[in-house]
Amino acid sequence: MVATFKIAVLGAQGVGKSAIVRQFLYNEFSEVCVPTTARRVYLPAVVMNGHVHDLQIMDFPPITAFPVNTLQVGAHSEWADVCCRGLRSVHAYILVYDICCFDSFEYIKTIRQQILETRVIGTSETPIIIVGNKRDLQRGRVIPRWNVSNLVKKTWKCGYIECSAKYNWHILLLFSELLKSVGCARCKHVHTTIRFQGALRRNRCTIM
Repeated sequence: MVATFKIAVLGAQGVGKSAIVRQFLYNEFSEVCVPTTARRVYLPAVVMNGHVHDLQIMDFPPITAFPVNTLQVGAHSEWADVCCRGLRSVHAYILVYDICCFDSFEYIKTIRQQILETRVIGTSETPIIIVGNKRDLQRGRVIPRWNVSNLVKKTWKCGYIECSAKYNWHILLLFSELLKSVGCARCKHVHTTIRFQGALRRNRCTIM
């Protein structure tokens, strides 16, 4: 049986969250920054330790606030804004910030807090991984790595990974750790490997 894992990718404008997703899916990177204005849903399949897993990766545009409920009424409902649909029902969150931009870290700090405050049963079991992108520009880092790592791991109790979408550094590690964190029993080996399974829906993307 193939398990499907729903993943939401969130972050401020320009942090490279879409670049991370595209590097993971297509092994490509563009220097041209195209703002995400609509939710993009990708449906790839991956193989980890010889087992196939379906993923539903949702790349969201920047949101002003995390939806407080799933009702179809109210200004802050998940269904009131088409860009937020499906945001409350995912299995894991990837919150991306730019290591060279302090405001982008404050953004994911706020979103994380809102997730904890508004998600209902199971919030504590819904993994959140904080991702510091643009490691290739670390000379412009605005917050020391140790400070962020210490805050995220010890205080927030979240996973923390730094990566470079441009150079495809730690991209596979990110998704490998993510699958392990959502409770994939077959993914919890010490030496986990991940690869795409042939033509299993690698290129399927829906813009919503």
